[in-house]
Amino acid sequence: MGTDTRIEEPGVHGLGEVDEPAFTRLAERHRRELHVHCYRMLGSFEDAEDTVQEALLRAWRGRATFQGRSTFRAWLYRIATNACLDLLARCRPEPATGGEVRWLQPYPDRLLDELPAGDTDEPETVAVARETIELAYLVAVQHLAPRPRAVLILRDVLGWPAKDVAELLGDSVNSVNSALQRARAGMREHLPAERQDWTGGDEDAGTRDLVRRFTDASVAADIPALTTMLRDDVRFSMPPTPGLYVGRDAVLNDWIADGYADMTGLRAVPTAVNRQPAVAFYHWREQEGAYLPLTLDVLRITGGAITEVTVFHADRFPALGLPDRLPANGTE
Repeated sequence: MGTDTRIEEPGVHGLGEVDEPAFTRLAERHRRELHVHCYRMLGSFEDAEDTVQEALLRAWRGRATFQGRSTFRAWLYRIATNACLDLLARCRPEPATGGEVRWLQPYPDRLLDELPAGDTDEPETVAVARETIELAYLVAVQHLAPRPRAVLILRDVLGWPAKDVAELLGDSVNSVNSALQRARAGMREHLPAERQDWTGGDEDAGTRDLVRRFTDASVAADIPALTTMLRDDVRFSMPPTPGLYVGRDAVLNDWIADGYADMTGLRAVPTAVNRQPAVAFYHWREQEGAYLPLTLDVLRITGGAITEVTVFHADRFPALGLPDRLPANGTE
């Protein structure tokens, strides 16, 4: 396998005689990156979790087939990729008309922070890593057929050589290169015309101020204030609920129709998912005497304006490590 796919595993040349605890210790080193890989392939945090479990079980059962001709890490990626392709072949629907991906789920930054550091901290490498976990990228990837999707992620995200991808997929290098070109064309069709300015990142004061103002206006249900923050072509979706709204008027009209303008009793907790700013909203419940989870709003910000709002339901809060309630006195 190529050098880009290798992380040397001391003492791993064959696994036929390795016992289960030792195998588990080796495999667990790679669980988080395998989970993120499966998440990129599938777009669903829960499906990724199930698929990684399945992949590690397959690896354990097939351990005798590993003879050290590739790295242990590359071997695990092979198994995980094939497990994703099997799931996609069995039960994954096409994205809905209009491009919405109803199975999309967020990925908490606190778990992304568990990923092993790359070989370089060059700004370009950091930008690629951030961009390829952003929700807009995940949605675009879901529009690709499964095998071109795998090729794109292995080649452009993980940096695998075409020869290694061809070996993993049981295909020719020419077929892999052709699939990569089709996948890149598909991504250009479905990605936003403008990308977030990754150079600012979490340190961008303008972004932080915009998120703060969005949070304050949302808690106050201040529609006029929110109007000033949304770009003309802003997009809004709430997976798995059907509906994709494009344009400031369409988005605001949908919020107003749902009764948001009259909502009171909101509190907010800032967080981050998919390397994007997010705000967890809680709603006061008199019977409970506490604020309970309502929605998670994930923002994409371009040029000082909000260009996309993706809202997830309260059932995602536990996976994101968010509190299950906020007390009335304002302290957790």
